[in-house]
Amino acid sequence: MHMTDTQNKIKTKIVAIGGGHGLGRILSSLSDYGSQVTGIVTTTDNGGSTGRIRACQGGIAWGDMRNCINQLITEPSVGSMIFEYRFRGNGELNGHNLGNLMLTALDSLSVRPLEAINLIRDMLKVETQIIPMSEHPADLSALTLTGEIICGETNIDELPDVPQRLYVEPLVPATKETVTAIHEADIVLLGPGSFLTSIMPPLLLKEIAGALKDSNARIVFITNLDQENGPAGQMSLMTMLHWCERAMNGKYIDAVITDKPIPELAPRYEQLIEDLASNNHAWRHDREKLKHAIDKIIIVG
Repeated sequence: MHMTDTQNKIKTKIVAIGGGHGLGRILSSLSDYGSQVTGIVTTTDNGGSTGRIRACQGGIAWGDMRNCINQLITEPSVGSMIFEYRFRGNGELNGHNLGNLMLTALDSLSVRPLEAINLIRDMLKVETQIIPMSEHPADLSALTLTGEIICGETNIDELPDVPQRLYVEPLVPATKETVTAIHEADIVLLGPGSFLTSIMPPLLLKEIAGALKDSNARIVFITNLDQENGPAGQMSLMTMLHWCERAMNGKYIDAVITDKPIPELAPRYEQLIEDLASNNHAWRHDREKLKHAIDKIIIVG
């Protein structure tokens, strides 16, 4: 007896990997799935409020996790207003996000980063699981074509050419809950988002790469709707898929969700071609359209 589409969706466990706005968009589009969805979040950002906090306090980058939580808030409240508040003015607090400072404070109180995130999730009634790729501070580095090592996401985004390789330094351990989530997943989503600085960093941790290699989940890559700025904008989709597969110890990606046919894509990749763009911003994924596309993957799977 075949499972009904509804039964399929109720039982499906989804893991989404990335950072910043792209991962937040995916997670918010799947918020109806509640705790069946887990976001594995990049923690190597060194720009903006997050970068300033890391420079003076150390710790992991909180900004991408805060961004994901913000996009998952469905019931505005005093708590959500506090968490999303950004300081303005001429003082040292200018530009800082209060959510970043709250998470940093909890970390300073020796609360485990994942427990700090869970406290905030409980406060804001966010069901979706959000896990940092690692609970140890690390930065993203790149080996350039000339053999130079460039450290920091913001510097990598400004490179004139695609680097030879990326590294997470130091090579920190993945959060053990990320490995469990991947092993239990039916579907793993990569992207959309900044390819080199959001999608790739979690794949560079050996425990995450090993879990993906051993996983029975369908692995699906979601393309951006516009060409990226910086070196990633020079990469073809086929090159991006190869980078992911190399990081995952040769594990093949199964399918690509995209808004237009990609003729150069190898036949082994299933292409799910969907209208994904928001009506207001052609470069931004529409939440309902994303959910519809991912539902198709779940039902077929």
